[in-house]
Amino acid sequence: MLLPSEIEAKSLIPAVRAILAKKLIKEYSLKEEDVARVLGITQAAVSNYVRGTRGDIELISKLEGIREVMRMIDDIARELSTNKAYTPSTLAKFVGLTNYMRYSLLICDVHHSIESNIDETVCEQCRGTLIREQ
Repeated sequence: MLLPSEIEAKSLIPAVRAILAKKLIKEYSLKEEDVARVLGITQAAVSNYVRGTRGDIELISKLEGIREVMRMIDDIARELSTNKAYTPSTLAKFVGLTNYMRYSLLICDVHHSIESNIDETVCEQCRGTLIREQ
């Protein structure tokens, strides 16, 4: 059984990084090296995100279809492109995005796609915890 933080680390954060990498390169004309530096990852990882060989393509597509998620990602991208580095404000926005994905229970959808045989009583307990953290 995966913990919410494992789902974030293995699925959600890589998907968000893929969207950010593509956005920073296409919309803000940053080079892969600059994107790698601002995201704190390697240039090779950025290249893989842009090519679609890293990050769950279905999850990326799903996130791109959620208006509030994309609003937050757009805000983070704009700030990263301006400051060329993570600032306390950018970090807070990224944490806000991951919190939103927990509180909106989007993380549950991802979890069910990874582990389809989850006991519903476990889901109920976890959902209650995720919602109460707001």
